[in-house]
Amino acid sequence: MAMDTTAESPVPVRTVLQAVGGWIGKLGRIWVEGQITDLNARGGTVYLTLRDPVANMSVRVVGPRPVFEAAGPAVADGARVVVHCKPDFWINRGSFSLSAIEVKPVGVGELLARLERLKQVLNAEGLFRPERKRPLPFLPGKIGLICGRDSDAEHDVLQNARRRWPAVAFQVENTAVQGHYAVGEVMEALRKLDADPEIEVIIITRGGGSMEDLLPFSDEALVRAVSEARTPIISAIGHEQDSPILDLVADVRASTPTDAAKRAVPDVREQLQLVRQLRDRGRRCIAGGLEREEAWLKSIRSRPALADPVREIERQSEQVLALRDRARRCLNGALDRAGDELSHTRARLVALSPAATLKRGYAIVQREDDGVVRDAAEVQEGDRLLVRLADGRLAVTVSGPAES
Repeated sequence: MAMDTTAESPVPVRTVLQAVGGWIGKLGRIWVEGQITDLNARGGTVYLTLRDPVANMSVRVVGPRPVFEAAGPAVADGARVVVHCKPDFWINRGSFSLSAIEVKPVGVGELLARLERLKQVLNAEGLFRPERKRPLPFLPGKIGLICGRDSDAEHDVLQNARRRWPAVAFQVENTAVQGHYAVGEVMEALRKLDADPEIEVIIITRGGGSMEDLLPFSDEALVRAVSEARTPIISAIGHEQDSPILDLVADVRASTPTDAAKRAVPDVREQLQLVRQLRDRGRRCIAGGLEREEAWLKSIRSRPALADPVREIERQSEQVLALRDRARRCLNGALDRAGDELSHTRARLVALSPAATLKRGYAIVQREDDGVVRDAAEVQEGDRLLVRLADGRLAVTVSGPAES
């Protein structure tokens, strides 16, 4: 019941606190689900903060050590638990807490199973296919950044990107990055940046945290919005070991916000060094080509045909003259040999010719019918014969056999 108080008749603090304690005491025992943070055990009592997994709200929980030890080692910082407790209000301090009666670690297995089922559905739809990934521009004119306000992730991305390329431009959209407002705000910022034609790359980033803190970046609506965006998107959520579903759908996954800055813009020093290296390489290639061509030209010019063309003509002329003389010598030799052979043949013919025998004083006796007389008995007295001498012929008449 409301108290009737005025400025003239106020109630003391103890009355208000006693009333609040009475109202809270009427709640009775309840089961509360949340995430453990700031777990601390002192003596036989355990103190912790139970945080809502979606809203940015928390409550203090106090309980005896045996209650938490009975729940096993799963009760630790970051774990999601269900606590059977009784609301308590400390009147002397005016503080509210929950007194733990029983603790059960729940939610992580179911949460992981739910995320795994969503991954299977999205994978079956082809949202994780490599061919859907869009390449990042070499040097984007303007980069969209979605992050928490004044966060370390924002500082890391901006500082490292501008260190690498001082002229890079950013449009920063600060949103909630955890809690039940995060999904809606991130999607709204994504739509705004994706609709801007000047934005060539969008970075979605936040620092590390528990699995529950990163749950908004595994939300199905956000994941589908990222897959439908026309602008290439870099996901830089948490640290290397963190892997929300957004990493699988984004065009590029960065392990940290610093890595996202490195992937979004090139390093001006590296590019200048690359330009110098390519320029030097081009110069070496051109110089080497010129040197090879000069060497080839020198070798061509050093050839006799080009170095002294007249000498080459003279050499060829000498070869022609030599061949001519050789041909003449060969022909003369052949003619001499043929003449000698002819002389020898003629000499043999002369030696074997009857005329040569006649010149030695012999004669050939023939009948008038050209028959040669070889035997004296072959002629008779009164026969007319023809005697052939070396020079001329004589007609004779046989008068008889000659005396021996």
